[in-house]
Amino acid sequence: MARRTKAEALQTRERLLDGAEREFLRRGVSQTSLEQVARAAGVTRGAVYWHFRDKTDLFNAMLQRVTLPLQDEILRSGAKALDDPLQQIRSSYLAALRATVDDPQARRVFEIALFKVEHGPAMRGVRARRVRVLQERVQQVERGLRRAARLGLCAVTVPARSAALGIDALVLGLMQNWLLAPESFDLVRVGQRTIDAYIAGLRGD
Repeated sequence: MARRTKAEALQTRERLLDGAEREFLRRGVSQTSLEQVARAAGVTRGAVYWHFRDKTDLFNAMLQRVTLPLQDEILRSGAKALDDPLQQIRSSYLAALRATVDDPQARRVFEIALFKVEHGPAMRGVRARRVRVLQERVQQVERGLRRAARLGLCAVTVPARSAALGIDALVLGLMQNWLLAPESFDLVRVGQRTIDAYIAGLRGD
């Protein structure tokens, strides 16, 4: 009985996250109430507060459900055991581009995060999380670049942090432009060529 109750609670949580995706995408985060999310999920407002402290907590959980696997891949870029950190950096950013194209849920969530959030006082926690995640990601890519330089895989002619910020902004910019007009270019093909050109520059090719 306890197992079934726990399973039902997890199912309700997933329904709330699904409802939040739909409503945030349709209305924007600031214009969506928790009551609207509850109705979209087919549950009471009390169920929302059982699982999430507030809208910020709900939004961050929705974002984490999609981005955590991708973020983990990028964070591995700074691992000491890697023989080729540049390859890890390349593959993890390409995975993010492929997910944007091939995974409808990832695409919805990225679109919400990029275009449907107004960072006012009520969403201060969302902004704080995004800053923290960005800093963690860039820090690990920077570590990967430093290790690649020590291994003789690249000759970074700019500070490693600047190079890490550059590739992260490059990929994020491609994703944002593609989400605005998906028919305008092939995100994966263009992204791969652009990332490869960037890494070739780091290698000194």
